[in-house]
Amino acid sequence: MSGLARAATTVSLAFVASRAPGVLREVIIAQQFGTSPELDAYRAAFVIPDTIYLLIAGGALASAFIPTFAGFLARADEAGGRAPTPNQSSAWESGERLASTIINSVFLFLASISLVVALLAPWLVTNVLVPDFSPEQQALTTMLLRIMLISTTIFGVSGIAMSILNARQHFLLPALAPIVYNLAIIAGALLLGPRIGVMGLTVGIVVGALAHLLVQVPALVRFGFHWQPALALGNAHVREVARLMGPRVFGLAITQLNFFINARLASGLAAGSLAALYYAWTIMLLPEGVVAQALATAIFPTFAAQSARGELAQMRATFATAMRSLLFLILPATVGLFVARAPIISVLLQRGRFDATSTELTAFALQFYALGLVAHSALEIITRAFYALHDTRTPVAVGAAAMALNVVLSLLLIQRLSFGGLALANTVATTLEVSSLFLLLRRRMGGVNGSMLAPAAARMTLAALLMGVCLYGFLALASGLSIWLVAAGALAVGAVSYFGASWLAGVPEVARVPQYLLGRAKV
Repeated sequence: MSGLARAATTVSLAFVASRAPGVLREVIIAQQFGTSPELDAYRAAFVIPDTIYLLIAGGALASAFIPTFAGFLARADEAGGRAPTPNQSSAWESGERLASTIINSVFLFLASISLVVALLAPWLVTNVLVPDFSPEQQALTTMLLRIMLISTTIFGVSGIAMSILNARQHFLLPALAPIVYNLAIIAGALLLGPRIGVMGLTVGIVVGALAHLLVQVPALVRFGFHWQPALALGNAHVREVARLMGPRVFGLAITQLNFFINARLASGLAAGSLAALYYAWTIMLLPEGVVAQALATAIFPTFAAQSARGELAQMRATFATAMRSLLFLILPATVGLFVARAPIISVLLQRGRFDATSTELTAFALQFYALGLVAHSALEIITRAFYALHDTRTPVAVGAAAMALNVVLSLLLIQRLSFGGLALANTVATTLEVSSLFLLLRRRMGGVNGSMLAPAAARMTLAALLMGVCLYGFLALASGLSIWLVAAGALAVGAVSYFGASWLAGVPEVARVPQYLLGRAKV
């Protein structure tokens, strides 16, 4: 566990480092474009390229490729420092051939589908994506979409490189790659934005995608990976990756439907609604990325190895420990985002064209997204446990049902809560999804060490609620002060009250999580 903790810490610190430019990116975008119709077009154009990448080379392929590739690595590393046997050398060569086939297939497929989408872009924008945009907004969305599609193919190759390195238990460069991506967008906003508007952001996306790939190449070379011009689609292991990937692609397609629905429904609301939804979603994802995605990225290879060796007892212990650490950090983040949402948004974004009205719009959506932070975070851990067990069908089936519910709730709640109803629909659907998957995983693994998990979760929840009361009282007393003083004071009050309440409640993670971060905990 200490080794896993060090890996999670490495990824988390890298995520923090990457999120810092990400936050700066949003600050600069907000300052220059606010919640303008031009930015609505940019956000809408991003939906289709992002969907293509996620379905083909993002989470779908990683969840299928890493467990299969890890099997080759396990056999290749059995030498234990001694000279590899012919079988071990063959295993590594087979792994290289598998990875090369996946890279080549993904590149060819993404390039082809991006070309088709670029040709169909005017029809897709006006009839599917944002039919209620003005003609000028639709024309801008079409142009931005076509440029962004270039980055999709590059990201496809980069995503496989990231999976190869993660399977090798190397997390630093893959986690740092988003830094150069964000810096490229920042450069596009600052250097090109004043001259060509949101087109500068789009150019930054393409340049950033290329940098995202190139920064990982040195690690691939160091691990001795050699790309091969292979396209062995009939290989049994390639078919296994495809078999595992199929349900996941379907599940992600259902999930991405939510973003299409948001774009389409918000396009008929007041200008700035889609931009406000995006800002709120991005802020909610900050703690989710630093804590949940980092922990899930680090723990997935461990899950896969334990599952491959049939060590379900160890996997249950790893899962319970990971969930407790996750909840200890995410619960206070949830309460903090909900109670202090306005000061957080003001400090992060309110400047330039992002005015008080923009803050109010974003805060309205964030309150509903914040309620789903625990569910979104837990989903990262639970789904990876299923993938490690070579079960991609169960998360897909449950996710499809949840997204169907999301669609229904979106159509109902938008009538009463405007774009806030879209955020609340997402929270309700995701909460039901993760609850169902947790129960199914418990049955699949023969338990989840509930006696270790449930009491601690209850204590953490009480501590977080007490923190929320203290934070609410502080904000009421601090009204009228500088927003920076309010934000700093809220952070201090929240941290002291939560850790103090957790200590009084006897939550072991008060001491254990810092020990994990230092690699000193014993399990």
